[in-house]
Amino acid sequence: MPREAEPSLNERTFVVQALQEGLRLDARAFDQFRNLELKFGDQYGVADVTLGKTRILAKVSAEVTVPYSDRPFDGIFTITTELSPMASPAFEVNRPTETEVLLSRLLEKTVRRSNALDTESLCLVAGQKCWSIRVDLHVLSHDGNLIDASCLAVVAALRHFRKPDTSMEGETLTIYTAAEREPVPLSWLHSPLCVTFNFYGEEGDIVLLDATLLEEQLRIAKLGGTPVEAVMLVQCASAALTKVKELSAFLDEKLAEDSKRRDKGGLMAELSAENDRDTQETKPVEA
Repeated sequence: MPREAEPSLNERTFVVQALQEGLRLDARAFDQFRNLELKFGDQYGVADVTLGKTRILAKVSAEVTVPYSDRPFDGIFTITTELSPMASPAFEVNRPTETEVLLSRLLEKTVRRSNALDTESLCLVAGQKCWSIRVDLHVLSHDGNLIDASCLAVVAALRHFRKPDTSMEGETLTIYTAAEREPVPLSWLHSPLCVTFNFYGEEGDIVLLDATLLEEQLRIAKLGGTPVEAVMLVQCASAALTKVKELSAFLDEKLAEDSKRRDKGGLMAELSAENDRDTQETKPVEA
């Protein structure tokens, strides 16, 4: 199985020594994210996240299907990840690597099992029909910190997505197109986001936020590795809370910008034009 090219001894020595002196190769602070960009596609439910040189694309789709027999009142929500050779030569098609398995499990725990999406709202006919929401995650470029970028992409795509409106008349289910009725957003309860810390040094006393691929290859493996002090964990949790608030505000801002862009010339523009006409009609005429 192909593997990621490991850093040379000189690279290891240089990076570790720089970290001990309080420096990073890209001149960032230890608690600073790389340049973050979020773009939405022309279709609802497409989010493109760029974090430094790491790029993630998430796309949400929906279809009507039969619910699981043990959960007849819930819809179906799944997340699939794809790490292709385009992102890194270490990835192969249909051969999940340890990185892909870890990413899938963390997204499963963070987004799906946290009940961020109200699956009961996806039920159409109990035990017979429901919405199946699927998120396809594609890693387009891998330069470290896939977890944080992927989680943001999934949450952004789900919050941006709109599913077709439906109605029930007796036992007849009607699904309306976008031309017939405005698509409706998903019932979203909260926005779980990830913030990953990496530990370095013999005692794990150097902590980095948003590590690059090179920095990740030099970090301490915490599975049975050097223990982390409780004070350090509290500091990381406090820093993560601050960063999550910043990411949430960033996401809300981007969603508002996209909504405003899509509504240009739409309903709000019509209401504004009608209001302007009413104002002109009621304006007194000077003699």
